[in-house]
Order: sequence, then C-alpha cells, then structure tokens
Amino acid sequence: MTPLTYFTLVLALGIAAQWLAWRCKLPSILILLAFGFGLGNFTGATIDQFLVANDVLLSAVGLCVAVILFEGGLTLKFSDLKESGTPVLRLCTLGVVVGFLLTTAASHYVLGFDWRIASLLGSILVVTGPTVIAPLLRHIKPSRKIGNVVKWEGIVIDPIGAILAVLVYQVAIAGNVDAARDEILRALGLTLLVGVVLAFILAKIIELLLKHHLIPDYLHSVFLLAVTATAFAASNAIQAEAGLLTCTVLGIALANQKSVSVKHILEFKENLRVLIISVLFIVLSGRVKLDALRDALPHGLALLALLVIVIRPLSVFIANAFSKQVTIKEQIFLSAMAPRGIVAAAVTAIFALEFEHAAAAGRLSQAVGDVTHEMVPIVFIVIVGTVAIYGLLSAPLARRLGLASKNPRGILFAGAGKWVRLAAKALKEDGHDVLLLDTNYDNVARAKLHGLPAHRANILSEYVEDELELTGLGQLVSTTPNDEVNSLASHHFVHVFGRENVWQVAPIDDNAHHQTAVATHMRGRISFPTRPQFKRLESFAASGAVIKKTTLTDQFTLEDFQEMYGEDHILLFRVTEDKGLQVAYDEMRNPTPGTTLYAMIRAQDA
Repeated sequence: MTPLTYFTLVLALGIAAQWLAWRCKLPSILILLAFGFGLGNFTGATIDQFLVANDVLLSAVGLCVAVILFEGGLTLKFSDLKESGTPVLRLCTLGVVVGFLLTTAASHYVLGFDWRIASLLGSILVVTGPTVIAPLLRHIKPSRKIGNVVKWEGIVIDPIGAILAVLVYQVAIAGNVDAARDEILRALGLTLLVGVVLAFILAKIIELLLKHHLIPDYLHSVFLLAVTATAFAASNAIQAEAGLLTCTVLGIALANQKSVSVKHILEFKENLRVLIISVLFIVLSGRVKLDALRDALPHGLALLALLVIVIRPLSVFIANAFSKQVTIKEQIFLSAMAPRGIVAAAVTAIFALEFEHAAAAGRLSQAVGDVTHEMVPIVFIVIVGTVAIYGLLSAPLARRLGLASKNPRGILFAGAGKWVRLAAKALKEDGHDVLLLDTNYDNVARAKLHGLPAHRANILSEYVEDELELTGLGQLVSTTPNDEVNSLASHHFVHVFGRENVWQVAPIDDNAHHQTAVATHMRGRISFPTRPQFKRLESFAASGAVIKKTTLTDQFTLEDFQEMYGEDHILLFRVTEDKGLQVAYDEMRNPTPGTTLYAMIRAQDA
C-alpha cells in the first residue's frame, strides 16, 4: 500500500465513521476504533510503515492533542463555575489522587505489574477527555449544572494526568529517593510556572492583537492554530509535557477575556477537532495488533471492571464527601461518566516509548521496558469498554435520576406575544417543556400570569446561552416582530439545537429580491404551513382564536381537518409517537392516524 492510499483511507474511514455514528446514534469513538483495528489488522498497513521514526508520530499526536485541549479550553467559561466550581475543584484534586492511588494499586496487585508501570497506568487512566465527553453530553443533554461539572472535569483533568505521568516517569528513572523527590519538585514547579505564565502572556498578546485589528479576520483561526502549536512546542522544550497544560490554560484565558469575541474561532476549531479525532483514533488503533489485544484481554477486562464498578464511584463519593453542592443523584451520575478518549491513548503511546528508551539506555531494567508493550492494548480495551458502557448507560441513568429528559423536544420561544402564550399554555398543559423569552416586560408578565416559564431577556444575549437552563428543550421557534432578529436568533442557535430544529416565522420579505431579503443561509426553517407572518399570527390571537388539539384517525384525516376549518385555522404543531413534538411546516408529510395536531382556530369555528 502506498502512503497516499493509506492516508486517503484513514481520512475516508474517519469521516465515514463519524457519519455512521451520527446515523446510528452511537458514540463515534467505538466505530472509529473498529475501523482503525480493521485497517491495521486486515490490510496490514500501519502508520509506522510510512514514518522514519516513532518520534515523528508521537510529536504529531502530542500536537493534535494540544489543539484538542486548546479548543476544549475555549468552551470553558468561569460563569459555569457559579454552581459547579466546588465539585470541579474536588474532582480534579482529591478525586484525581484517589483515582490514581486505586488504579495504581489495582494494576500492581490484580494485574501483577511492577510499581513503576502500575503508577504510569494509574496516572494515565485518571483522565477522561473532551473527545468523548462532549458527544456524550450532546446526546444526554443533562441539566446545566451537572453538564458543566462533567465538561470542566473532562478538559482540566487531561493535562493533570499528563503531568502525573511525567512525575511517575521522573521517579522511575531516578537513582534514589532524594533524587526522585528533587526531580518531582523541580518538574512540578517548572510545569506549573511554564504552563500558567506562558499561557497568560500569550493570551494577553493575542487579545491585544485582535482588539487592535492587527490580525485580519480571515487569519484569526489559522493564527491561533499556529500560536497553539508554538506554545505547545516551546513549553515542551522547557519541561516535558508542560505543553498540554499551556494549551489548556491558553484556551481558558482567551474564553474568559472580555475585549474580543473568539466564538468564530471556536467554530473553526470544532471542525478541526472532528478531523483530528477521526484521524488519530484510526491511526493509533491501527497500530494495535489483534494478537496483542487477545493476550491483554483478561487483564484489560479485569481493570475495566474495577475502574467502572469500584474506582470511579469511590473517587467521586470520596471527593464530594460532606459536600452540599452535589446531591446523591448527581454523584451517582458522575460515577457513571468517566469514559477515556484520545488523550489516554496518546499519553500511553508516548510514555510506552519513553520507558522503552529508558530501558535501552540502562536507566530502567529491560524487564520493565518490555512490560510497557502490554500497556497499550490494555488502555485501548479500557477506552473501548468505558465508551461502550458509559455511552450506552449514562443517558438512561440520567433520565432515571431526573437529571435529563428523554429525547428533549420542548420549545424555546423567542418572543412571548399573545399567540405564543396561547400555544405555549396548551403545550405545557399536555406536559411539553416550553420556555418564553422576550424583552417586552408586559409580554413576560402576562406569560407568567398564565403560569408559563418566561424570562425578560434578549434571545441573542450571552445570558441565554451561558446561564439559562435549557434542559428539556430541543427546538427554537423565533417569533418576534423583527424579522432580522428572528433570522439572527435562528442562525445563532443552530449549534445548540441543530439546523433541523431551528425555526422562525415567515419574514415579511419572504419572497423579496435577494438585495432586500435576509440571506437564506442566515435564516432558520420557516415554520407552519402556508408560512404565516407574525402579523397574521397575532391577528388570529387578537380576534379571540383558541388552540385546538385534535387526534387524527382513519376516519378523520388531515384533509378532513383542513376541509372543516378552511382558512380559519393555522396548524402549529404535531405530536407523533416516534418523534414527539414537532413544528408543523409546508413540506410536512401527511400525518398518520394517531398523530395529534395543535392548531389555532378562529373562535367562531372552535
């Protein structure tokens, strides 16, 4: 196989795996690992055949992980920590210590590893990772508080695990206890100094450059990519594995400065992350041979069972002992959310090679160096196992504990006019989640008088995205009197709910020339059959219209419903058994018997 063929296959299989995972609603990592194992074992082609030295691969892997952690840091806002700060701190300190000690002990006493190898495995497996956590959170949609805890832990804990691995390595190759102690203090101090100070200096420089428009807009994303790579390389040159901490802190610092917006950069990084994860998992899993996996299976499954059943729950409950900020239900959910991802795979590959080099140089016994080969397949078994277990069980567990909604289809209304209040009241009475936002005090007050959840807030404000609880909501209907606001809100919430679930009422210039109309790609989907505009909806409501709920049967179809009410109705929503609550629209397929319709009917016909 030629290098071009191999790299083309890696890219094609990576994107195919992501699409298949989306289609089948499965964690993408499971399919990526399966494709990677298949590529490496059935074609016999691995990345090692096309590289002069392993150091090239490990450097590339480290750089890719740094970009992933930088992108993860960009998603972390300090405002998230108002409710979740203490749990995050406890999990990333005491929880890490407990997890490290228990995993090390299990690796030594159960798997029979030398203490040095066991400690390395313990440091690697304290990490979880944004590559797995982010897709799971999108799938589960837990409450904002617990989602923030999981998100922060998954990103912050990764460089901590890498630093732990460095310290373990330094102790392993140290000649005596005094030398080991001195090396630990030196490495830890230098890592923290380099990681934090360099990150904040770079963040301030970037902030000033962007604030004064010294970098053109089209270079923002690639400029930050280059800065991330430079920061990673410079930090690692000063202290091994300090680069991951630098890149994580750099992302957090940029996300929390107030001078310039970095959201457009985050969108680029999210797309880049999908590509990096796809390629890395296939390349790294392709290096693991089936024979090695088979030999490591007993040890891997034993460690997996201990991690899932004993170590993670103990880490969570000990870390949050006597804490009033995390309920028992939330601790149970946190105990079932520790999947390992690309960081664990990458750090294992890096330090397995470091231990081999140390053994070859005589700083470790050859026996210890040889055993490091067993770590890689064991960690991949843990990755597959934890992703499968947590990916399949965490969503139903969250719903069982009342921390998430099953297939959230509730509606966020941008605007709380009279017709919205009528529709939202009918939906809420039938158990559907709704939330109304409006800047008009009178509209919000009237909504609250009707018993509806409503906030006086701008749909485009940071408050809505960063602080408002959106649990149970899966769709946006933007229905303000301002068509431009509706379009902007729809465009803004595409990344929250997905393009298929973002709607707006038909704009006044719906069929206008492109010179005066809002660009199509900036709009949401147009809601409701016949594409009624805001004025028509409000005039219906003002004339005394009511919301009527009708369940279709074989004898009473949609055509019968339309014939009965003619032009005196506007069909708004429908509820089906398989898809739940949906916004009605022009191209909607004919609903089947059993479908429930919500329509606004003029009073004389109701």
